[in-house]
Amino acid sequence: MSNIYLSARTESFTESVIREMTRRINIVGGVNLAQGFPDFNPPEELLDAAIQAMRDGYNQYSITWGSPRLRQAICEKVDWHNNIKADPDKNITVTCGATEAMMSAMLAIINPSDEVIIFEPYYENYGPDTIVSGAKPVYIPLIEPDFHFDPEVLKAAFNDHTKAIIINTPHNPSGKVFTIEELELISELCNEHDVLVITDEIYEHILFNGLPHVSPASVSGLGDRTITISGMSKTYSATGWRIGWTIAPEHITNAIRKVHDFLTVGAPAPLQEAGVVALQMPRDYYSKLSKFYNHKKETLLWALTDTGFKPFVPKGAYYMLTDISAFGFESDVEFALHLINKIGVATVPGSSFYSTRELGCNKIRFAFCKTEDTLGKAIERLNKLKVT
Repeated sequence: MSNIYLSARTESFTESVIREMTRRINIVGGVNLAQGFPDFNPPEELLDAAIQAMRDGYNQYSITWGSPRLRQAICEKVDWHNNIKADPDKNITVTCGATEAMMSAMLAIINPSDEVIIFEPYYENYGPDTIVSGAKPVYIPLIEPDFHFDPEVLKAAFNDHTKAIIINTPHNPSGKVFTIEELELISELCNEHDVLVITDEIYEHILFNGLPHVSPASVSGLGDRTITISGMSKTYSATGWRIGWTIAPEHITNAIRKVHDFLTVGAPAPLQEAGVVALQMPRDYYSKLSKFYNHKKETLLWALTDTGFKPFVPKGAYYMLTDISAFGFESDVEFALHLINKIGVATVPGSSFYSTRELGCNKIRFAFCKTEDTLGKAIERLNKLKVT
C-alpha cells in the first residue's frame, strides 16, 4: 500500500525509545532501569479508595473535565503547595495522565507557523507533541554539568512566532530544578513577547537537599499566562492510573476542555475518586517521599561512580543521566543494547533526549524508582562493567 495514505507529520517519529528499552528487557528477563515507573504499589489507602469507589458505583463516565471532588482537592492542594489560586469550575481539567494534559494544552493554543521553545535534553514526547500540534520546536541547550541555560541564547530564541515555552521542573532526564532567578527571566521574556508557559511539574514532590519546588505560575508575571500540568503518576506511584490535570486561566481552560473531550472524553472515574484520597494525604507524606528517593539516588550514584560511570547528580525527579565515555562504545545505543543483551539491565540511550542525536551519544539515563531488591540486582550486574 502506498505511503500516500500516511500523515507526513509522523515521518520523523520513531517508537518511543523508552518503551522500546522496556520491551527489549522484558524479552531477556533482565532488570528495567529504563522506564520511569515504580515497581511497587501505591499507598494502601489509595488501593482501598479505588476499590471502594468501584463498589460505590463510580464506574461510568465522570464529568468530562473531571470529578468535582477531585477538582476541588486539586485546588486545595495547589493552594498550599504551589502557591496557585484556582477555581475548580473555571481552571481545572482532569486528563488521562500528564501526557494527555500536555497534548490537550498544546492543541488548544497552537496555530500553524507558531514556535514552541523546548529546553534540551528533554522528555521525548515534547518534540512530537509540538509537531502534532502544528508548531515548530525551537531547542535551547541546557549546559552541563548543572544544566543551566545561557540567558542570551534564550533571549535570541524569542520572536514574533513564539507561542509557548515548555518548562519541566524537576527536569527529566537531567534532574535539574529551575531556580527562581531563571523563572523570573523567563517571565520577563514571556511578558515582553506575549508568550505562554506550559509547565510539566509531575515530579514536583521529588526534590533533594531541601530544595523547594517553585511553580512557574506562582512567579510574578506568569500567573495569567501559564498552563500548569501535574498528576498522580510519580508522587503516588500510580503511573498506570492515568490521572493528570491542567490548571490554566479560564479562557485557556475552556479551550483545553474542548480538546480533551474529543481526545479521551474523560479519565477513569473510580481512580479520580481515589485521587481525592491521594491529594489529602498528610503533608509529611511528601517529605518522606523525598527522603525515600534520596536514599535510592545515593545508592545508585555510589554504585555507578564505583563502576566507572560519570553521573550528573540530580537535584530532583528520579532519574540519573550519566556519561559513558569510559566504556569505549561508539554510541549510546550500542552501549544500551550491550547492557540489555550482555549485562541484563535496561537504560535509555541519551540521544533520545536530544533533537540532534549526536549531543547525547555519550550518555545514558537510569531510573531509580525501584525497590531495593531491584536496584541491588541491577548494581550487581553493572559491577561486571567495572573499569579498572
